[in-house]
Amino acid sequence: MRQWVRRLKGALGIGLLWGATWFGAGLLLMVGALLLTGSTGADVPYPIGFGILGFVGGLGFSGLLGVIGSRRRFDELSMPGFAALGATGGIMLATVFALATSSVDGWEFWANLTGFSASFGTGGALAAAGSLALARRATTPDELAGATQGELEPERP
Repeated sequence: MRQWVRRLKGALGIGLLWGATWFGAGLLLMVGALLLTGSTGADVPYPIGFGILGFVGGLGFSGLLGVIGSRRRFDELSMPGFAALGATGGIMLATVFALATSSVDGWEFWANLTGFSASFGTGGALAAAGSLALARRATTPDELAGATQGELEPERP
């Protein structure tokens, strides 16, 4: 039971980290749209929409990581492999988003899937690489060599 609580806390932490990162990207997009056109033209403000998508993408990535990389230590994970896993999670999120926003039988679905996959896949890869870089900086090399993803909890007195 304790292992599941740690994994759930880790998944929520990754989701929040990704949500905050994607929120920042949405904020930059909104500011750029305001400067270029004078309006964002969006029903949902970009930062909020991107933040929600980032959170969901982070949860999906965490689930993939738990299935594929749960037996490896952080020092055994490669940055390109981690980024590919993040891109896979982003493409899975893009597929769900395209299914929710367009009809499946028309060209609109394929156009949306292509566009969303490119942006969500890139965002997922960047967020995953940033997550691994942050995890590697947050721990000392000794801790990193002997710990798996679920065991990097600080010691309590």
